[in-house]
Amino acid sequence: MKNKLILRFGLPKGSLQEATIEKMGKAGFNIHVSSRSYVPYVDDEELEIRLIRAQEISRYVEHGYLDCGITGHDWIVENNSKVHEVGEFLFSKATRQSARWVLAVPEKSPIRSAKDLKGKRIATEVVNLTKKYLRKHGVKAEVEFSWGATEIKAHELVDAIVELTETGSSLRANNLRIVDTLLSSTPRLIANHTAWKNKWKRQKIETMALLLKGALEAETKVGLKMNIAEKHLAKLLQTLPALRNPTVSRLSQSDWVAVETIIDEHIVRELMPRLKAAGAEGIIEYPLNKVVY
Repeated sequence: MKNKLILRFGLPKGSLQEATIEKMGKAGFNIHVSSRSYVPYVDDEELEIRLIRAQEISRYVEHGYLDCGITGHDWIVENNSKVHEVGEFLFSKATRQSARWVLAVPEKSPIRSAKDLKGKRIATEVVNLTKKYLRKHGVKAEVEFSWGATEIKAHELVDAIVELTETGSSLRANNLRIVDTLLSSTPRLIANHTAWKNKWKRQKIETMALLLKGALEAETKVGLKMNIAEKHLAKLLQTLPALRNPTVSRLSQSDWVAVETIIDEHIVRELMPRLKAAGAEGIIEYPLNKVVY
């Protein structure tokens, strides 16, 4: 008999799709997307997943067609969606930066600030966000929706663009200069207000958020195990503050202990020689799947 308790979850199709599936997998939810269906498989009978454009998910969550979903903060703002925000998740392990919607112009453009946009034409996918920005600065300009290739339009068809960037490298490669940042955006897990009031659905959503956060925390950390003579333990803990609150347990070998801790991955290369110099032996570094505080 099919489980009647179902949570309808919106998976973002497009730029966030691959990262979301990867992070959900690390959180314990294995998802498979078929090229012939917008209903992905997931190894959880309590979940029904719909593959929908990130631009639309907040609207479907707001109106209750989806109980929850993952989308960018930018699209929640652009759609002015009334949803419950459960959590923020930085999916980019490489940069750990939020994406930014920026106002950009050709390098040689005389436009230096929002005031210079008066009477100009701007192309963007976030029309509402751009119009709000112009109102904030008291500027009247024409804003047109761009279906793509926005960076190319800046040189021939429009005076400026509002485009999404993470590092700015693509804009620089197209000889564009950033004038201002309109909004910083990160992926968010959002829920429908009615679904959030449902005890079972809320618990299911909170569990997903907990596991996702744990998976993301684990990406930047590693576990370390080592053995050390008990007489050197105090010195080790005193000189290596990174080893705060480690687990210390006795070994069968008299006067020796095992030390286990979790640290940021990027400091391991500096830490290893110091551990060795402090008397640690049998040092083992191992990856983590989830870290839940």
